[in-house]
Amino acid sequence: MPLMELTGLVVQWLALLFAFTVGLMASMATILFVIDRVQKGDAIRRNYPVIGRFRHIFTTLGEFFRQYFFAMDREELPFNRAQRHWIEHASKGNDNTVAFGSTRNLNVVGTPLFVNAPFPPLDDGAMSSGSLVIGPHAALPYAAKSFFNISGMSYGAISRPAVEALSRGAAKAGIWLNTGEGGLSPFHLSGGCDLVFQIGTAKFGVRDADGGLSDEKLRAIAAHPEVRMFELKLAQGAKPGKGGILPGEKVTPEIARIRGLEPGQDGISPNRHPEVGNWDELLDMIDHIRTVTGKPTGFKTVYGADAAYRDLFDAISARPPKQAPDFMTIDGAEGGTGAAPMPLMDLVGVSIREALPRLVSLRDEFGQRDRIRLIASGKLVNPGDVAWALAAGADFVTSARGFMFSLGCIQALRCNRNTCPTGITTHDKSLQKGLVVEDKYVKVASYAKMITKEVETIAHSVGVSDPRHLRPDHVRIVQEDGRSVAMDKL
Repeated sequence: MPLMELTGLVVQWLALLFAFTVGLMASMATILFVIDRVQKGDAIRRNYPVIGRFRHIFTTLGEFFRQYFFAMDREELPFNRAQRHWIEHASKGNDNTVAFGSTRNLNVVGTPLFVNAPFPPLDDGAMSSGSLVIGPHAALPYAAKSFFNISGMSYGAISRPAVEALSRGAAKAGIWLNTGEGGLSPFHLSGGCDLVFQIGTAKFGVRDADGGLSDEKLRAIAAHPEVRMFELKLAQGAKPGKGGILPGEKVTPEIARIRGLEPGQDGISPNRHPEVGNWDELLDMIDHIRTVTGKPTGFKTVYGADAAYRDLFDAISARPPKQAPDFMTIDGAEGGTGAAPMPLMDLVGVSIREALPRLVSLRDEFGQRDRIRLIASGKLVNPGDVAWALAAGADFVTSARGFMFSLGCIQALRCNRNTCPTGITTHDKSLQKGLVVEDKYVKVASYAKMITKEVETIAHSVGVSDPRHLRPDHVRIVQEDGRSVAMDKL
């Protein structure tokens, strides 16, 4: 066939294809026009058929465009790009030095500034002193090796490969992993790390047939040498005073076995433990769990009014020292979760920046410094955050979302939709395959080790030999007039 004829034939086919495409698009536009005019749920689409749909498209895509193209390094919430990039580099074991100058605005009210020593020690830097004992009156006290550990994330809230990577990474870094309130799964145990077993209001994993606490199941959990402590969860920062429900269709035979439910049974978490209605009942329950398991026991809550916690320390002081909680985990209002009502996430509870110094002051006032260990939680993901918490009086710091970033979280904000693109908070097998345990557990460990290393660097710069020696007078807090005030004076 001559070239001219072939060219003409191609042009004709392209013209026909174009005409067909235009006709198809016109038909679809006509159908959408009719649908939009008839529907009654969206005023914009009803008044502006077809083109009104772009508003929804742009609104949906807006959060992703802002993250990649428009937001500055320090602007985004809940975590900005600078925070996420630091964790990404740390988890890869990369050099985390920066050039030219800080991108952080140091005049923002509340910014902590560490007070450098004029003549810091002439050595290689501060070093963590090692273990700190929790629960000296328990039959099996726990000598915790690291001041930075993994906060509670349940199997169910996060995926099987995520739990496995956290378990193996925690073991490699020598830190503990909190199970979250969903019970103890084989995947928590797979890495051989130290575990803190969390008992939520539904008592998943240690519940009897009526939903109460089962001593038999407590002993069975405590029989695992990896389980080093028990944490009774009263509340979490993202939703204080709110329980939850795991729909029956999500309660698979595996989940049912781990949580102590029947397959298909709704997993209902009350807003509090029914048998704990005051501080004395809380102390009784903690002492009971410690007696049954032989292991250190404490509780997790969100700080509210000072008067309530003064009542707590009054109740503790009225008892023998051995009946005090072995530790208290304080979660700030900025804490996260897979799903929570916006009013509770935005407005209820006290920030860790305010709560921790208040609680430290009360603990020390009542002479419980050496008895009760304090664990701080709530958006503490970078070295400066962790160093601040230690200086404010925390004995340990735990993080969940920091370790999610080390697993590859991109802050897609899809934790509650089973569509997590990184495989962390989804049970969709096709999405989970993106999370390769053999790669991610190394990144989990690297992140934890880098936090420790850089907190040690801060400690060295202020002139102390151990991060645990950081004190409030080592930190100044920026005030409204732009000046800073020593934290111990606030």
